[in-house]
Amino acid sequence: MKISFQGERGAYSEDAIYAFFGEKVEVEPYKDLAEVFESVTNQKTEFGVVPIENSLEGSVNQTYDLFLTHDLKVKGEIVIRISHCLIANPGTKFESINTVYSHPQALAQSRKFLEKCKFKLIPTYDTAGSVKMLKEKTLKNAAAIASEKAAEIYGMSILAREIEDNHTNHTRFFVISKEDSPKTGNDKTSIIFAASHTPGSLYSALGEFAKRGINLTKIESRPTKQKPWEYNFYLDFEGHRSQARCKEVIEVLRKNSAFLKLLGSYPKAKN
Repeated sequence: MKISFQGERGAYSEDAIYAFFGEKVEVEPYKDLAEVFESVTNQKTEFGVVPIENSLEGSVNQTYDLFLTHDLKVKGEIVIRISHCLIANPGTKFESINTVYSHPQALAQSRKFLEKCKFKLIPTYDTAGSVKMLKEKTLKNAAAIASEKAAEIYGMSILAREIEDNHTNHTRFFVISKEDSPKTGNDKTSIIFAASHTPGSLYSALGEFAKRGINLTKIESRPTKQKPWEYNFYLDFEGHRSQARCKEVIEVLRKNSAFLKLLGSYPKAKN
């Protein structure tokens, strides 16, 4: 089984893969999230694992947008605790650090620590990729923010642990595939829809869930990118698409919305 993810070996997405599938799988890193979606679409990999939101910094907008342009389903979700380390080349002293590299979300999640140290911050495409770059360029006055696993993979030193602002820092990931999952009795469903441009249309759409006692767990709006100030809504709710009340609400929304796409049903993440 081959599973794709965005980043380099040691990225948090790789941790999410092992949390969901176990250690005995082959992983395939890609530089960009779009390449992960393409790899599953073209069947180069059976599954992909992509970040969808962080508990401190919010949604990963590119992931949401890619669901519009690819015919893939959500097969599962994973929630993992994100604990950041300050990582440098062996022999580098903390007091010699003047520049820190990492993914923009990791930099934002460690804002208080970084402001206190007054480092120059340089965003990169990946946390583990920043560690790999430090090693390859043998940068001595720089550090990266990434996981403990990344430091281990690249043979680097950890100068500080748990530097994130909040220790309740978690990231939610989706497993993407050609198909979603069968009903387990403890499921969620994700959809994308566009409310019609009439007064109360969004209110009416959300009311359909309330009428049937279906619990909404997330709603997110994203620009359609077709007309200014028009939005698609990404919605997660409890239940499986095959259940009668979920089937009903999806059909009602499909009839009354300008657009609806079912992303799939999947077991809720184990916390």
